Amino acid sequence: MSTDTPNSVQETETGPPGARPTSVLQRDDELSEHHVYEPHRVGLPPIGTYVKRLWERREFAFELSRTKLRAQHFNTVFGQLWLIINPLLLALVYFVLVDILRDGSRGPQFLAHLTAGLFAYYFVSDSVRQASRSVVSAGRLILNTPFPRVLLPLSAVLTAFKRFLPTIAIYVPIHALSGLPVGWHLLWTLPLVALFALVAAGVGMLAAAAQVYFRDLASFLPYVLRVWLYISPVLYFAQEVPERYRAILALNPLGAPLTAWSQVLNSGHAPSADVLGLSLAWAVVLLVAGALFFVSREREFAVRL
Repeated sequence: MSTDTPNSVQETETGPPGARPTSVLQRDDELSEHHVYEPHRVGLPPIGTYVKRLWERREFAFELSRTKLRAQHFNTVFGQLWLIINPLLLALVYFVLVDILRDGSRGPQFLAHLTAGLFAYYFVSDSVRQASRSVVSAGRLILNTPFPRVLLPLSAVLTAFKRFLPTIAIYVPIHALSGLPVGWHLLWTLPLVALFALVAAGVGMLAAAAQVYFRDLASFLPYVLRVWLYISPVLYFAQEVPERYRAILALNPLGAPLTAWSQVLNSGHAPSADVLGLSLAWAVVLLVAGALFFVSREREFAVRL
């Protein structure tokens, strides 16, 4: 008989005088195998073994992502159309608002910057939003199925990435009609999208683990994401930020990646070395910190759900 609890206690029973005590949890008269679950503390499992299991169960994340997309009607025409219309309408609203505030000084190139920035930002924010509830909404799955729990927030990032792909088809004509440069420099968008995914995965894992302990995070997170949008260089160009606020831009995990994103798409050249280095640093730090925090706590999730 198996008992899988964080603090299992082995009880013993005694037989005739002189007989050896036998563990109730270890003894099974009808089975040849005995399963013993030792008490454990919250901490990191063997990383090599964990990564191996994670790779072996990667199809689980893809299947979970496909299931979520089907539930969101992603495979229908209207479902994919809404993915495009929603951020595009937001881009038009923000463009009109900023254009009014700047006395009509914004042109089509700013609309392209705004659209590309919103598409990239919503890729990250949707990843974080879905990842934050990926663990608490999978209580029955966690209790009944053994798998690396980090696959739950990672599948949320994969889902958001699939939702991000159709927006590229909308941005391409906007880029062309705005007269922005087209060249080999646009290949830099591929590693930048990868950096956005790493940032999304790191923050998503932190949010997913935190919401297990603080359920009110679900109500607080939308306000955090809205503020994150306003302090990111989406509604304005990074070079327009006053000097006294540059520190905020540097401390923003999306500040450097979105600056590099604009340099490639709007300025028509490769990202500057300092911006690219800061983007990579933020991506690696968040990914490592999020993974270590999530994996170190995941064995306690079943008790708290």
